[in-house]
Amino acid sequence: MEVFANFKDLFLSVWEKGFFGINIFQILVGLGIFFLFLVFRGLISKLIIKKIEIITKRTSNKLDDTLVRAMEGPAKFLPIVLGFFLASYYISFSEETREFVENINRTLITILIFWIIHQIVEPVSYILSGLDKILTRELIGWIIKSFKILIFILGAAAVLELWGIKIGPIIAGLGLFGVAVALGAQDLFKNLISGILVLVEKRFKVGDWIHVEGIIEGIVERIGFRSTTIRKFNKSLAIIPNFQFAENAVINVSQTTNWLVSWIITLQYDTTVDQLKIIRDQIENYIKSNKDFNQKIGYAVRVDKFSDSSIDMYIRCFTNSDDWDNWLEVKERLAIEIKQIVEKNGASFAFPSQSIYVEKK
Repeated sequence: MEVFANFKDLFLSVWEKGFFGINIFQILVGLGIFFLFLVFRGLISKLIIKKIEIITKRTSNKLDDTLVRAMEGPAKFLPIVLGFFLASYYISFSEETREFVENINRTLITILIFWIIHQIVEPVSYILSGLDKILTRELIGWIIKSFKILIFILGAAAVLELWGIKIGPIIAGLGLFGVAVALGAQDLFKNLISGILVLVEKRFKVGDWIHVEGIIEGIVERIGFRSTTIRKFNKSLAIIPNFQFAENAVINVSQTTNWLVSWIITLQYDTTVDQLKIIRDQIENYIKSNKDFNQKIGYAVRVDKFSDSSIDMYIRCFTNSDDWDNWLEVKERLAIEIKQIVEKNGASFAFPSQSIYVEKK
C-alpha cells in the first residue's frame, strides 16, 4: 500500500507542477480553449464567410466581393490569435515564460494587423479605377504591388523589433549590398525605369497591337517590371526587355484611326496626256465621292515622275475605318476601281523593260 501511496503523491506532485511549473489541468484547459477557437475558425470559413459571399454576389458592386475575398485569410487567422491569447492568459506562467508568451501574442497581433492592411490594398484599387484617365491600369497594378511589398517589409521589421532584433544594422547592410547589386544590375534598373516610363506615357497597354521596327510586332499580353510579353501573329511568345520600348520608336497600331493607302501605279509610256488626265481625274473623283475615305485629312492623285520604263502616278489617301480588316477591303475595292479606270481609257500598266538598239555598221 505504501507503494501506491508514494505513486499517488508523485502523481499529484507532477499534476500540480506539470511542465515548467505549470499545472497540467491549466495546460489542458488552455489547449481546450485554443482548440475551441480552431473549431470556430472552421465555422467562420464554412458558414459566415460563405454566407457573406452569397450576399455580396447579389450586388452589382465588385468592391464588396473583392473585400470579402481579401478578408477571408485574416478572418480565419483571427480565431487563432484570440484562442492563443485567452489560453495563454488562463495559464499561470513564470515571469520569464510570461514575457516570452507576451511576445508571441504581440507577434500574432502584429501579423494580423499588417495582414489586414496588406489585403485591404487590393479592394482599394477599385476605388482608384477612376484614375484610369491619368494612370494606366498596368501602372496602378504596379503601385498596388509596390504597396503590398512595402507593407510586408514594414510588418517583418515590426516583428523583428518585438524580438529585440535591431533592423538599423540590417538596413545599413542591405544598403551596402544594394549598392553592390546596383552596380552589377544596371540593365535590370534600366528595364525597370523604362517600364515605368512606358506606363506613365501610355505608349501601349495590354491587348494593343504594337510594332517596333526591326524588333517585334504583335499583341501585348503582359507588361512586367523588367520585360514585356508579346504574342506574335504566328502565336509564338516573345519576352522583350523594356528598354527596347524606351530607346526605339513604338508604333501602336491599335491606336490607328485612319489607315493610309499610299501607292505608285505605273503606266506605259505610250499613254497620251489626255489619257493621263482622264485617269487621274476619275481616280480622284472616286476617292472624293466614296465614303470609305476621309476627305478632311486630304488625298492626292498626281502624275509623279518619269521612271526608266513607266510614267508613275502617285496615289495617297486615308480610310475612315480604324479596323485593319476593313482597310484591306477598302484597298481591294480601290485597286479594282483603278484597274477598271485604266483599262476603260485604253491605257495599260507598265512593267520593268529595256530596249536594246543594235547599231548597223
